[in-house]
Amino acid sequence: MTPGSRNLITDVPGLLVGNAHDDSLKSGATVLTSDKAFTASVHVMGGAPGSRETDLLAADKSVATVDALTLAGGSAYGLDACSGVVDGLRGRGRGFRLADATIPLVPGAILFDLLNGGDKDWRDNPYRALGRAAFESAAPEFEIGSVGAGTGALTAMLKGGLGSASFVLDSGVTVGALVAANPMGSVNTPGERHFWAAPFEMNGEFGGLGPDSNSGLGRDLKSRKVANMLARLKSATPPERSNTTIAIIATDAILTKAQCQRLATVSHDGMARAIVPSHCPGDGDLVFALTTGARPLDNIERDMAQIGNAAALCLARAISRAIYLARPAPGDTLPCWSDTTA
Repeated sequence: MTPGSRNLITDVPGLLVGNAHDDSLKSGATVLTSDKAFTASVHVMGGAPGSRETDLLAADKSVATVDALTLAGGSAYGLDACSGVVDGLRGRGRGFRLADATIPLVPGAILFDLLNGGDKDWRDNPYRALGRAAFESAAPEFEIGSVGAGTGALTAMLKGGLGSASFVLDSGVTVGALVAANPMGSVNTPGERHFWAAPFEMNGEFGGLGPDSNSGLGRDLKSRKVANMLARLKSATPPERSNTTIAIIATDAILTKAQCQRLATVSHDGMARAIVPSHCPGDGDLVFALTTGARPLDNIERDMAQIGNAAALCLARAISRAIYLARPAPGDTLPCWSDTTA
């Protein structure tokens, strides 16, 4: 398998991604959509998720397809980004039709970025407008790094961000990942130069430094993010539910909703390979998985194993790319990876 031509989730034909953010807010939204509805499911492994309309993605629920998926900052406020996407879809006549009613279906998930140094003293919730703007900008090409839902994201030691990666399998099936990385854990080994996911890197996509040569890693859970929050809150107790990595996995292989749920489940392996620790009680780690349903499979059991492996690898790479491409901005509370190598 090799990365797609863009090394983005939009290498899956037909998918579009849009970003919108507010630099003073240090937050934003990211939308994935397509010209037609797609089959999707979800799996949550974090202890503190924030989501909208994820129940309808369960394999036993009657909804067959959705129109878009939304990732946003803003904690619970950010769930309103989905409303802006619904507005945009409705304006284009998109959605589930029942008699004269048109109902766009837009599941979404949020991360916590309310203590990242941005101006959160708003009068009206800004996330509906950010969701609408992200939807209107959706295109095959999009930026990653300090943009969209990853604008204000933070890891334990460095700025987080929005990342993406793709693979085209030998069978011709395409798999891609899109992620907003804001974990409790670290994406880098101690010293912050090397990435935990270095063994899975392709073509120097996040620095090409290779794995950390040290052994016995992973025992030190030092966190600049927690230290900054404790100082700001004047507390000795780390704040709960203040993290989260939220992701979307996509493929063009024909899958059922139940198979999408299985794909979302195995894709979490990519988080565990890229973030130490991951899936913690204070993280809301969540993965959506979708299919555009364009490419039939020859052997579903064999092909699902290959697609799941590719998805986990893409997610690990996408998380690392998010941190690698994060860029400094006024008022940041944590350094960027580029600062550690300057």
